[in-house]
Amino acid sequence: MKVYQTKEIRNVALIGGNRVGKTTLAEAMAFHGGVVSRRGTVEDKNTISDYREVELERQQSIQSTVMYAEYEGKKINMIDCPGFDDFIGETIGALRVVDTALMVINSQNGVDVGAEIQWRRTKAMNVPVMFVVNQLDHEKANFDETMHQLKEYFGGSVMPFQYPVNAGVGFDSVIDLLQMKLLKFPANGGKMVVEDIPADQADKAEEMHNALIEAAAENDEALMDKFFEEGTLSEDDMIKGLKLGIANRGTFPVICVSAKSDQGVDRLMDLVIKNCPTPDEVPAMKATNGNEHKFNAAEPFVGFVFKTTIEQHLGEVAFIKVCDGTINKADDVLNTNTNTKERISQLLVFAGKNRVEVDKAVAGDIVATIKLKSTPTGTTLVAKGDDMIEPTAYPDPKFRTAVRAKNSADDEKLGQALNEIRKTDPTFLMEQSKELKQMIISGQGEQHLNIVKWMIEKLNKIEIEYYAPKIPYRETITRSAEAMYRHKKQSGGSGQFGEVHMLIESYYEGMPTQTKYPIRATETYDLPWGGKLIYNNCIVGGAIDARFMPAILKGIMEKMEEGPLTGSYARDIVVNIYDGKLHPVDSNELAFKLAGRNAFKEAFKNAGPKILEPIYDVDIFVPADRMGDVMTDLQGRRGIMMGMDAEGAFQMIHAKIPLAEMNKYSTTLSSITSGRASYSMKFSEYQQVPVDVQTEIIKKYEEENKDEE
Repeated sequence: MKVYQTKEIRNVALIGGNRVGKTTLAEAMAFHGGVVSRRGTVEDKNTISDYREVELERQQSIQSTVMYAEYEGKKINMIDCPGFDDFIGETIGALRVVDTALMVINSQNGVDVGAEIQWRRTKAMNVPVMFVVNQLDHEKANFDETMHQLKEYFGGSVMPFQYPVNAGVGFDSVIDLLQMKLLKFPANGGKMVVEDIPADQADKAEEMHNALIEAAAENDEALMDKFFEEGTLSEDDMIKGLKLGIANRGTFPVICVSAKSDQGVDRLMDLVIKNCPTPDEVPAMKATNGNEHKFNAAEPFVGFVFKTTIEQHLGEVAFIKVCDGTINKADDVLNTNTNTKERISQLLVFAGKNRVEVDKAVAGDIVATIKLKSTPTGTTLVAKGDDMIEPTAYPDPKFRTAVRAKNSADDEKLGQALNEIRKTDPTFLMEQSKELKQMIISGQGEQHLNIVKWMIEKLNKIEIEYYAPKIPYRETITRSAEAMYRHKKQSGGSGQFGEVHMLIESYYEGMPTQTKYPIRATETYDLPWGGKLIYNNCIVGGAIDARFMPAILKGIMEKMEEGPLTGSYARDIVVNIYDGKLHPVDSNELAFKLAGRNAFKEAFKNAGPKILEPIYDVDIFVPADRMGDVMTDLQGRRGIMMGMDAEGAFQMIHAKIPLAEMNKYSTTLSSITSGRASYSMKFSEYQQVPVDVQTEIIKKYEEENKDEE
């Protein structure tokens, strides 16, 4: 393979909803680009994109797949992305490093929720979009309705570059509005035939062509002047103007294909080369120190690892977007995340399951390497300097479960396997929770974690089970209370003696300081689990020696780590130690620690104890016709409606919902809306649980801990 220069490279991501034909389109583009000599199909399980065992089994994309095609002296890097929202992290990672997104739309169904979700991602990440209307040969294909929906949902800047003459069974022709020609496609692929536009399509084509000319002129002042002077623009001028419009998200082309029949794919690739921006025509990659990397081959090498994966026979593979300079086989580079050196032993260009070894890659290109020591997704590699490319922002998890090995002897292996998955999947989180005494894993949905289970059991040979995760409640108090505890123990020789009197209060920002007991010293602690502990020394007259005050604090902290009500962390409490007694011989740190612990426990129970539960901000993206069902379900989950926003035919519901009510919500939402809705959630705050709910929580905790007591 030749070394492609920055201007010869186009980077595109194939995105869209589930089962719209992205993988089939990628296969067709690879075929036209000479990567494969024969097109595979998803049904026959022989595509170069969906080649992993789990993808073959489920017949859907799980991971993004990096591919390429060589076409007309240019290189098109393609990343085939999953359509299911549970794997949105793969799409986000791809969008971070491509210059254009090809949004594939199924002409039978039009715009689905998957397209809407991914459109919002491209908008947030400022990625240009071309719409590819697929499956125009299907009996239910409806291009006109699809165009109507595209404009309705995504605005008037959606511009058809083509339209089909005969969508449906027998589809074989489109009017190309740039060339102003009829393009005819053989039934099973092959070289397209260019003909004049039929007379019955001339007026329609002319009208749509003029709209394109105006759109092109609006993107460039010189072209606008030329348009006013001459009343038209040449095809080259149109391409120039439209390319600017695409790059700045002012124009969103619509292209017509039938990927499965290999119709229109060669023209799509031609349009990608002519109209999509090159890497140096899109915004630079920014570093955390403010530097910008503009895909300049003359600069020292800077590369961003946007994806890592485990490949059979290769091990861990790191995919790199070259942000500046050139990377060569055998180069030594610096990992600025860990400040360690790495050797580039091999450079590979991937086409799904196929790969080609190369000697170098220049700015703007995408390449892979293997056998790096510690280079997870998000790592920056440099020839010199300390730049770190800004990390990619991934969505917060929205589905959690507890996990354990069926055989406890596999616990350590399970932890290692989960860590390996975490390295390659930034949207997957794991935590050995000291608080909950569970291994908690989190992801983007039930299907996401089902894939994790499949990988653990199939690839790592560890039988595991998922079970209900505990809720990280918090405990606090609502009023003040006093308590005293004397710890006395005598068993021959030196005994133990410590007596502590304390007043505890509920802490809140700006609260007045208690005046009942004079405060000699105050210590403020920001607790690791949230909230505060204020520790006041109110001892006068040496009732307790100052050296025992840290021991009392230690005892209090131990009880705050295992609250009296449910064993959850306690927070937002002021403790005033105002009196006590000591023994000149038997008093020691242990005695005062135990006295402090038990006095706190007693005071806590008398201070109007309350359980706090985590509340999440939940945004639900739902078709308008399913609003009622979704809102009814939210009410049953103790959800509080915070507002709604209209987005085309969809509604965005904003609600606050307790985490305890969100277990397996993705499955319920999918069932209610037939898979047409999605949601995101983010931690908001802790709030007191209702009295009846608190009673149930305490009862359940006491039953679970009977045996231990």
